[in-house]
Amino acid sequence: MQVLTSCGVSSLVIDRLCDQARSRGVAVACFYFDFAAQKELSSASMLGALLKQVVSGLEEMPEEIAQAYEEHRMVIDGRGPQLADILKMLQTTSSRKRTFICIDALDECVARYRVKLLDSLSQVLRRSPGTRVFVTGRPHIRFEVAKRLSGIMTVRITPRRPDIISYLQTRLGEDTTPEAMDSSLKADILKKIPESISEM
Repeated sequence: MQVLTSCGVSSLVIDRLCDQARSRGVAVACFYFDFAAQKELSSASMLGALLKQVVSGLEEMPEEIAQAYEEHRMVIDGRGPQLADILKMLQTTSSRKRTFICIDALDECVARYRVKLLDSLSQVLRRSPGTRVFVTGRPHIRFEVAKRLSGIMTVRITPRRPDIISYLQTRLGEDTTPEAMDSSLKADILKKIPESISEM
């Protein structure tokens, strides 16, 4: 089962998985997309970050990964492993230990990298059926995810106006410069922001 849901619950899910991972001997790997840094990320760097987290949770480094590291260390300029190498290593590690891969804000990933990432995750799932993938993103990527990852379950989460207002009131109450805002501006914020929130 893979899950596509809203960005807002990612941290709660990941915290819960990490808490359970300690007692149940499972690996949890997370990747958070950031719109501001999207051009700097490649499919290899994303999967490499996931691989590093999965490997760090293993009691013993798999021989294939140790060997690949040595081979790449010896190359001029220490060139890192390519996408195919990283994918193979991720398949190897996730097949040895139950693994949860969590990806937040997938919609903020550059489209060409998103396709490669989803195809790579699909290959991991085929090789390692005990692995679970949790993805968050806006609705416009739902069909792309469904096309590339089989058997997904979608949970649609829409923000409720009272929750948004409550959140805004809390944040406004934490303002370190309350004198910079009059009651008219505060009322404007509490009226206009909830009206303009798009579905996540």
